Amino acid sequence: MKRFESTFRQAIPPSELVLNGDGSVYHLALKPHQIANTVIVVGDPGRVKRISSRFSKIDHKVENREFLTHTGVYNGLPITALSTGIGTDNIDIVMNELDALRHINLKTRVPNVELNPLRIVRLGTSGALHADISPGSFVHSHYAVGLDGVLHFYDLPFEKDEIELVEEFIKNTGWNLSGLRPYAVRNDLALGALFQKDFHQGITVTSCGFYGPQGRVLRLPVAMPEFNQRMSDFSFRQIPLANYEMESSALFGLGAALGHACTTVCVVVANRIQNAFLPDHHEAIDMLIDVVLERLSVD
Repeated sequence: MKRFESTFRQAIPPSELVLNGDGSVYHLALKPHQIANTVIVVGDPGRVKRISSRFSKIDHKVENREFLTHTGVYNGLPITALSTGIGTDNIDIVMNELDALRHINLKTRVPNVELNPLRIVRLGTSGALHADISPGSFVHSHYAVGLDGVLHFYDLPFEKDEIELVEEFIKNTGWNLSGLRPYAVRNDLALGALFQKDFHQGITVTSCGFYGPQGRVLRLPVAMPEFNQRMSDFSFRQIPLANYEMESSALFGLGAALGHACTTVCVVVANRIQNAFLPDHHEAIDMLIDVVLERLSVD
């Protein structure tokens, strides 16, 4: 995704940039001084506390709805841990409001001229789509293929490799849901370089749901019963399709368009091809938290 070059410098109406009575952004309830340059986003609010328990100090704690934010210091580095809740619809809220905190004067409502980008790492859980990625493993996402539709509501310029990936994905997986076209977005290469060692490297599929949209059958049939198996055989430029999750496509796309550096690392809690599941994944999550904090703080 190419960065969008905005020249918009007029005041944004209150109906578009919605603020709380104290001047904080509407959903996150944050003010600009309450976020650090480095942000770790997680789905589960409980995971924010697991991250901030490693901080030497916590400067800000803010909670509103499913959005919990702790900003503090780890190994001398200011870091924000923020819960997004589940799904790309929530990522649309989080990324736009984080960007507003960075790039819009909330008092005048006028966008800033200078960019002040964030480093954003999503730390999550996922289901493996490749037979040799066992539960408990770590996956780093080079690309996210979005099955969610969020980026279709924006007029954004995709890169050539992202367009090629989508075309090959549709052709080789037998995608046939009319009216819903996948899209693909690359992560930030420089930030992603921190997570090459000790991680499976792959393409992540971002789903718009947990059950049917990921091929799970409880009491209802799914539209593409062979889809997961076909994805397990797919690769693009020698990068295998590795896992399912529910946030990275919107994170990568909105982040890149707005000028922020984003990537995703996940613990595999299930292997969908092997029908295997890791019942207690908290130890693996804690290990991933330690790895992410260490690599971000020594970069």
